[in-house]
Amino acid sequence: MIDASRIITEALVQSGADVFVGYPITPSNLFYTYSKERFPEFLAGPDEISVLQWMCGYSAAGKIPVTATAFPGLALMTETLNMAYMMELPMVLIITQRLGPSTGSATTGAQGDLKFLDGIISGGFPLPIFSPSNFNDAWTLSNEALKTAVKFRTPVIILTSKELVMTQKSFDMSSLEPLEKVDRTPKEFKFPFQPYKAGLDMVPTFYPLGNDEYQVRFNSSTHDNEGLIRKGTPESLANTWRLREKLEKRIDEYSFFELDAENGAEDLIVTWGVSADASRDSVNSIRGKGKKVSLLIVKTMLPISQKIYDIIDSYKTITFAEENMTGMFKEMIFGKRTTSKIKTATKFGTMLTPSEIEEKVN
Repeated sequence: MIDASRIITEALVQSGADVFVGYPITPSNLFYTYSKERFPEFLAGPDEISVLQWMCGYSAAGKIPVTATAFPGLALMTETLNMAYMMELPMVLIITQRLGPSTGSATTGAQGDLKFLDGIISGGFPLPIFSPSNFNDAWTLSNEALKTAVKFRTPVIILTSKELVMTQKSFDMSSLEPLEKVDRTPKEFKFPFQPYKAGLDMVPTFYPLGNDEYQVRFNSSTHDNEGLIRKGTPESLANTWRLREKLEKRIDEYSFFELDAENGAEDLIVTWGVSADASRDSVNSIRGKGKKVSLLIVKTMLPISQKIYDIIDSYKTITFAEENMTGMFKEMIFGKRTTSKIKTATKFGTMLTPSEIEEKVN
Protein backbone atom coordinates (compact mmCIF):
# COMPACT_ATOMS: atom_id res chain seq x y z
CA MET A 1 0.00 0.00 0.00
CA ILE A 2 1.47 3.32 -1.07
CA ASP A 3 0.54 6.92 -1.90
CA ALA A 4 1.92 9.40 -4.40
CA SER A 5 3.57 11.47 -1.67
CA ARG A 6 6.10 8.72 -1.16
CA ILE A 7 6.50 8.10 -4.89
CA ILE A 8 7.14 11.77 -5.67
CA THR A 9 9.53 12.09 -2.72
CA GLU A 10 11.52 9.03 -3.80
CA ALA A 11 11.61 10.18 -7.43
CA LEU A 12 12.98 13.61 -6.51
CA VAL A 13 15.65 12.12 -4.26
CA GLN A 14 16.74 9.62 -6.92
CA SER A 15 16.81 12.46 -9.46
CA GLY A 16 19.30 14.35 -7.30
CA ALA A 17 17.34 16.80 -5.15
CA ASP A 18 19.52 17.76 -2.17
CA VAL A 19 17.32 19.27 0.52
CA PHE A 20 13.69 19.45 1.60
CA VAL A 21 12.65 22.67 3.31
CA GLY A 22 9.15 22.47 4.72
CA TYR A 23 6.41 23.94 6.83
CA PRO A 24 3.64 21.37 7.38
CA ILE A 25 0.21 22.03 5.92
CA THR A 26 -2.68 19.69 5.11
CA PRO A 27 -2.85 17.87 2.71
CA SER A 28 0.92 18.03 2.03
CA ASN A 29 1.92 16.66 5.42
CA LEU A 30 3.10 13.29 4.12
CA PHE A 31 5.76 14.97 1.99
CA TYR A 32 7.10 16.52 5.19
CA THR A 33 7.13 13.12 6.93
CA TYR A 34 8.67 11.12 4.08
CA SER A 35 11.27 13.79 3.29
CA LYS A 36 12.68 13.55 6.81
CA GLU A 37 13.46 9.91 6.02
CA ARG A 38 14.76 10.24 2.47
CA PHE A 39 16.34 13.61 1.70
CA PRO A 40 20.08 14.07 2.36
CA GLU A 41 19.17 17.21 4.27
CA PHE A 42 15.91 18.36 5.88
CA LEU A 43 15.00 21.73 7.36
CA ALA A 44 11.82 22.65 9.21
CA GLY A 45 10.95 26.27 8.45
CA PRO A 46 9.13 28.55 10.92
CA ASP A 47 6.71 29.74 8.19
CA GLU A 48 6.18 29.53 4.43
CA ILE A 49 7.95 32.80 3.63
CA SER A 50 11.11 31.60 5.39
CA VAL A 51 10.87 28.25 3.62
CA LEU A 52 11.16 29.74 0.15
CA GLN A 53 13.78 32.28 1.22
CA TRP A 54 15.92 29.43 2.54
CA MET A 55 15.35 27.52 -0.71
CA CYS A 56 16.67 30.50 -2.68
CA GLY A 57 19.82 30.45 -0.56
CA TYR A 58 20.32 26.74 -1.12
CA SER A 59 19.72 27.07 -4.84
CA ALA A 60 22.17 29.96 -5.18
CA ALA A 61 24.75 27.77 -3.42
CA GLY A 62 24.29 25.04 -6.03
CA LYS A 63 21.79 22.76 -4.28
CA ILE A 64 18.39 21.67 -5.61
CA PRO A 65 15.78 22.40 -2.92
CA VAL A 66 12.22 21.03 -2.72
CA THR A 67 9.18 22.00 -0.69
CA ALA A 68 5.52 20.99 -0.53
CA THR A 69 2.55 23.14 0.43
CA ALA A 70 -1.07 23.98 -0.38
CA PHE A 71 -2.78 27.18 -1.55
CA PRO A 72 -2.49 29.17 1.73
CA GLY A 73 1.24 28.45 1.86
CA LEU A 74 1.72 29.15 -1.84
CA ALA A 75 0.00 32.52 -1.42
CA LEU A 76 2.62 33.48 1.17
CA MET A 77 5.42 32.20 -1.03
CA THR A 78 4.38 34.15 -4.12
CA GLU A 79 6.67 37.17 -3.65
CA THR A 80 9.73 34.99 -3.07
CA LEU A 81 8.74 32.71 -5.95
CA ASN A 82 8.91 35.75 -8.22
CA MET A 83 12.33 36.57 -6.77
CA ALA A 84 13.58 33.04 -7.49
CA TYR A 85 12.17 33.25 -11.02
CA MET A 86 13.96 36.53 -11.75
CA MET A 87 17.22 35.25 -10.24
CA GLU A 88 16.82 32.06 -12.32
CA LEU A 89 17.21 29.70 -9.36
CA PRO A 90 16.36 26.01 -9.92
CA MET A 91 13.95 24.52 -7.36
CA VAL A 92 10.82 22.34 -7.17
CA LEU A 93 7.57 23.22 -5.40
CA ILE A 94 4.91 20.54 -4.86
CA ILE A 95 1.44 22.07 -4.56
CA THR A 96 -1.33 19.83 -3.20
CA GLN A 97 -4.69 21.28 -4.18
CA ARG A 98 -7.55 21.37 -1.68
CA LEU A 99 -11.00 22.92 -1.52
CA GLY A 100 -10.97 26.71 -1.14
CA PRO A 101 -11.39 29.62 -0.88
CA SER A 102 -9.06 30.46 2.01
CA THR A 103 -8.67 27.52 4.39
CA GLY A 104 -11.82 26.02 2.87
CA SER A 105 -11.77 22.32 3.61
CA ALA A 106 -8.19 21.18 4.07
CA THR A 107 -9.10 17.50 3.86
CA THR A 108 -11.23 17.80 0.70
CA GLY A 109 -9.55 17.59 -2.70
CA ALA A 110 -9.99 19.99 -5.59
CA GLN A 111 -8.40 21.22 -8.81
CA GLY A 112 -8.82 24.88 -8.04
CA ASP A 113 -5.31 26.38 -8.12
CA LEU A 114 -4.57 26.24 -11.83
CA LYS A 115 -5.68 29.75 -12.80
CA PHE A 116 -3.83 31.23 -9.82
CA LEU A 117 -0.66 29.66 -11.17
CA ASP A 118 -1.38 31.05 -14.64
CA GLY A 119 -0.04 34.51 -13.92
CA ILE A 120 1.59 33.94 -10.53
CA ILE A 121 4.78 35.42 -12.01
CA SER A 122 4.14 39.14 -12.38
CA GLY A 123 4.02 40.30 -15.98
CA GLY A 124 2.52 37.13 -17.42
CA PHE A 125 5.75 35.14 -17.52
CA PRO A 126 5.33 31.36 -17.88
CA LEU A 127 6.20 28.97 -15.07
CA PRO A 128 6.49 25.23 -15.85
CA ILE A 129 3.64 23.30 -14.20
CA PHE A 130 3.49 19.50 -14.25
CA SER A 131 0.39 17.60 -13.08
CA PRO A 132 0.59 13.81 -12.58
CA SER A 133 -2.56 11.80 -13.30
CA ASN A 134 -1.52 8.55 -11.57
CA PHE A 135 1.34 6.89 -9.69
CA ASN A 136 3.41 6.28 -12.83
CA ASP A 137 3.13 9.96 -13.76
CA ALA A 138 4.09 10.90 -10.21
CA TRP A 139 7.37 9.05 -10.75
CA THR A 140 8.27 10.20 -14.25
CA LEU A 141 6.99 13.78 -14.03
CA SER A 142 8.87 14.39 -10.78
CA ASN A 143 12.06 13.46 -12.60
CA GLU A 144 11.11 15.71 -15.52
CA ALA A 145 10.31 18.56 -13.12
CA LEU A 146 13.79 18.43 -11.63
CA LYS A 147 15.37 18.12 -15.08
CA THR A 148 13.43 21.15 -16.27
CA ALA A 149 14.40 23.20 -13.21
CA VAL A 150 18.09 22.55 -13.86
CA LYS A 151 18.03 22.75 -17.67
CA PHE A 152 16.11 26.02 -17.78
CA ARG A 153 17.30 27.56 -14.48
CA THR A 154 13.79 28.09 -13.17
CA PRO A 155 11.43 27.17 -10.34
CA VAL A 156 9.07 24.36 -11.35
CA ILE A 157 5.76 23.31 -9.81
CA ILE A 158 4.36 19.78 -9.45
CA LEU A 159 0.60 20.32 -9.15
CA THR A 160 -1.09 17.48 -7.28
CA SER A 161 -4.29 16.94 -5.32
CA LYS A 162 -5.30 15.54 -1.95
CA GLU A 163 -6.63 12.26 -3.38
CA LEU A 164 -3.47 11.47 -5.31
CA VAL A 165 -0.95 12.16 -2.56
CA MET A 166 -2.87 10.87 0.48
CA THR A 167 -4.94 7.93 -0.78
CA GLN A 168 -3.07 4.65 -0.43
CA LYS A 169 -3.34 1.98 -3.12
CA SER A 170 -1.78 -1.37 -3.77
CA PHE A 171 1.23 -0.62 -5.96
CA ASP A 172 4.55 -2.32 -6.70
CA MET A 173 7.35 0.27 -6.48
CA SER A 174 9.74 -2.15 -8.17
CA SER A 175 7.71 -1.77 -11.38
CA LEU A 176 9.12 1.75 -11.73
CA GLU A 177 12.32 2.29 -13.67
CA PRO A 178 15.28 3.54 -11.58
CA LEU A 179 16.04 7.22 -12.14
CA GLU A 180 19.43 8.77 -12.84
CA LYS A 181 20.57 11.90 -11.08
CA VAL A 182 20.22 15.04 -13.17
CA ASP A 183 23.55 16.28 -14.49
CA ARG A 184 24.39 19.68 -13.01
CA THR A 185 27.81 20.14 -14.60
CA PRO A 186 28.14 23.80 -15.69
CA LYS A 187 27.79 23.99 -19.46
CA GLU A 188 30.32 25.61 -21.77
CA PHE A 189 30.15 29.34 -22.45
CA LYS A 190 32.00 32.04 -24.36
CA PHE A 191 34.54 33.91 -22.25
CA PRO A 192 34.47 36.16 -20.35
CA PHE A 193 32.00 34.65 -17.88
CA GLN A 194 28.95 36.79 -17.21
CA PRO A 195 26.40 35.34 -14.76
CA TYR A 196 23.36 36.22 -16.89
CA LYS A 197 24.75 36.03 -20.42
CA ALA A 198 22.89 33.33 -22.35
CA GLY A 199 23.83 31.48 -25.51
CA LEU A 200 21.60 30.14 -28.25
CA ASP A 201 19.69 28.00 -25.72
CA MET A 202 18.67 31.23 -23.90
CA VAL A 203 19.78 29.87 -20.49
CA PRO A 204 22.83 31.35 -18.72
CA THR A 205 25.53 29.01 -17.43
CA PHE A 206 25.01 28.37 -13.73
CA TYR A 207 27.86 28.66 -11.25
CA PRO A 208 27.01 28.66 -7.53
CA LEU A 209 27.97 31.18 -4.94
CA GLY A 210 31.31 30.31 -3.39
CA ASN A 211 32.76 28.63 -6.46
CA ASP A 212 36.52 29.07 -6.95
CA GLU A 213 36.46 30.08 -10.63
CA TYR A 214 34.07 32.95 -11.35
CA GLN A 215 32.41 35.88 -9.68
CA VAL A 216 28.67 35.23 -9.42
CA ARG A 217 25.76 37.61 -8.89
CA PHE A 218 22.09 36.83 -8.39
CA ASN A 219 19.73 39.76 -8.84
CA SER A 220 15.94 39.94 -8.66
CA SER A 221 15.79 43.45 -10.09
CA THR A 222 16.02 44.25 -13.78
CA HIS A 223 19.67 43.50 -14.55
CA ASP A 224 22.18 43.22 -17.37
CA ASN A 225 24.38 40.24 -18.26
CA GLU A 226 26.73 41.05 -15.39
CA GLY A 227 23.85 40.86 -12.93
CA LEU A 228 24.02 44.60 -12.27
CA ILE A 229 20.91 46.79 -12.05
CA ARG A 230 20.60 48.64 -15.36
CA LYS A 231 17.00 49.77 -15.50
CA GLY A 232 15.64 50.34 -18.98
CA THR A 233 18.76 49.49 -20.98
CA PRO A 234 18.30 47.29 -24.06
CA GLU A 235 20.48 44.57 -22.54
CA SER A 236 18.55 44.48 -19.28
CA LEU A 237 15.16 44.46 -20.98
CA ALA A 238 16.35 41.73 -23.35
CA ASN A 239 17.46 39.70 -20.32
CA THR A 240 13.98 40.01 -18.81
CA TRP A 241 12.30 39.16 -22.13
CA ARG A 242 14.55 36.10 -22.36
CA LEU A 243 12.92 34.63 -19.22
CA ARG A 244 9.77 34.13 -21.27
CA GLU A 245 11.45 33.03 -24.47
CA LYS A 246 13.61 30.31 -22.94
CA LEU A 247 10.47 28.50 -21.74
CA GLU A 248 8.05 29.20 -24.59
CA LYS A 249 10.40 28.62 -27.53
CA ARG A 250 11.63 25.31 -26.09
CA ILE A 251 8.30 24.10 -24.74
CA ASP A 252 8.38 20.83 -26.71
CA GLU A 253 11.33 19.72 -24.55
CA TYR A 254 9.14 19.52 -21.44
CA SER A 255 5.58 19.26 -22.78
CA PHE A 256 3.89 15.96 -21.87
CA PHE A 257 0.42 14.62 -22.59
CA GLU A 258 -1.36 11.34 -23.25
CA LEU A 259 -3.65 11.05 -26.27
CA ASP A 260 -5.92 8.03 -26.69
CA ALA A 261 -7.26 8.84 -30.16
CA GLU A 262 -10.00 6.70 -31.70
CA ASN A 263 -10.25 6.72 -35.49
CA GLY A 264 -13.33 8.55 -36.68
CA ALA A 265 -14.13 10.11 -33.31
CA GLU A 266 -15.59 13.62 -33.34
CA ASP A 267 -15.81 13.92 -29.54
CA LEU A 268 -12.80 14.58 -27.31
CA ILE A 269 -12.58 14.49 -23.51
CA VAL A 270 -9.85 16.76 -22.11
CA THR A 271 -8.75 16.22 -18.54
CA TRP A 272 -5.81 16.47 -16.15
CA GLY A 273 -4.56 15.36 -12.76
CA VAL A 274 -6.85 13.43 -10.46
CA SER A 275 -9.82 13.59 -12.86
CA ALA A 276 -8.00 11.41 -15.39
CA ASP A 277 -9.00 8.04 -13.89
CA ALA A 278 -12.70 8.86 -14.06
CA SER A 279 -12.20 10.07 -17.62
CA ARG A 280 -10.46 6.83 -18.60
CA ASP A 281 -13.36 4.80 -17.19
CA SER A 282 -15.85 7.07 -18.93
CA VAL A 283 -14.14 6.54 -22.29
CA ASN A 284 -14.25 2.76 -21.84
CA SER A 285 -17.98 2.93 -21.02
CA ILE A 286 -18.81 5.20 -23.96
CA ARG A 287 -16.88 3.02 -26.40
CA GLY A 288 -18.54 -0.07 -24.99
CA LYS A 289 -21.89 1.41 -26.03
CA GLY A 290 -20.73 1.93 -29.62
CA LYS A 291 -19.90 5.65 -29.57
CA LYS A 292 -16.51 6.87 -30.75
CA VAL A 293 -14.60 9.16 -28.39
CA SER A 294 -10.99 10.22 -27.82
CA LEU A 295 -9.21 11.18 -24.60
CA LEU A 296 -6.52 13.82 -24.01
CA ILE A 297 -4.78 13.85 -20.61
CA VAL A 298 -2.68 16.98 -20.24
CA LYS A 299 0.37 16.59 -18.00
CA THR A 300 2.28 19.81 -18.67
CA MET A 301 -0.37 22.35 -17.74
CA LEU A 302 1.69 25.48 -18.36
CA PRO A 303 2.89 26.83 -20.65
CA ILE A 304 0.31 25.36 -23.01
CA SER A 305 1.93 23.72 -26.02
CA GLN A 306 0.67 24.46 -29.52
CA LYS A 307 0.27 20.68 -29.86
CA ILE A 308 -2.53 20.80 -27.27
CA TYR A 309 -4.36 23.50 -29.22
CA ASP A 310 -3.93 21.54 -32.47
CA ILE A 311 -5.38 18.36 -30.95
CA ILE A 312 -8.36 20.22 -29.48
CA ASP A 313 -9.02 22.05 -32.75
CA SER A 314 -9.18 18.76 -34.64
CA TYR A 315 -12.38 17.63 -32.87
CA LYS A 316 -15.97 18.75 -33.33
CA THR A 317 -16.98 18.64 -29.65
CA ILE A 318 -14.76 18.96 -26.57
CA THR A 319 -15.75 18.03 -23.02
CA PHE A 320 -13.46 19.27 -20.23
CA ALA A 321 -13.49 17.06 -17.13
CA GLU A 322 -12.19 18.90 -14.05
CA GLU A 323 -12.77 18.92 -10.30
CA ASN A 324 -13.46 22.62 -9.91
CA MET A 325 -16.41 24.97 -10.21
CA THR A 326 -15.97 26.45 -13.69
CA GLY A 327 -13.58 24.30 -15.68
CA MET A 328 -10.35 26.22 -15.20
CA PHE A 329 -8.32 24.54 -17.92
CA LYS A 330 -11.23 25.07 -20.29
CA GLU A 331 -11.18 28.77 -19.46
CA MET A 332 -7.45 28.94 -20.11
CA ILE A 333 -8.05 27.49 -23.59
CA PHE A 334 -11.33 29.13 -24.59
CA GLY A 335 -11.99 31.82 -22.00
CA LYS A 336 -15.33 32.06 -20.24
CA ARG A 337 -17.40 31.86 -23.40
CA THR A 338 -19.71 28.91 -23.91
CA THR A 339 -20.50 27.40 -27.30
CA SER A 340 -22.16 24.22 -28.52
CA LYS A 341 -18.69 22.83 -29.22
CA ILE A 342 -17.43 23.24 -25.65
CA LYS A 343 -18.82 21.31 -22.69
CA THR A 344 -17.72 21.07 -19.07
CA ALA A 345 -18.09 18.18 -16.66
CA THR A 346 -17.16 19.78 -13.35
CA LYS A 347 -17.56 18.97 -9.68
CA PHE A 348 -17.04 21.03 -6.54
CA GLY A 349 -16.44 19.41 -3.17
CA THR A 350 -16.43 15.81 -4.41
CA MET A 351 -14.67 13.90 -7.17
CA LEU A 352 -16.09 13.55 -10.66
CA THR A 353 -17.59 10.18 -11.52
CA PRO A 354 -17.30 8.44 -14.90
CA SER A 355 -21.08 8.56 -15.37
CA GLU A 356 -21.14 12.35 -14.90
CA ILE A 357 -18.50 12.78 -17.61
CA GLU A 358 -20.33 10.36 -19.90
CA GLU A 359 -23.58 12.26 -19.43
CA LYS A 360 -21.94 15.50 -20.58
CA VAL A 361 -20.35 13.86 -23.64
CA ASN A 362 -23.69 12.39 -24.67
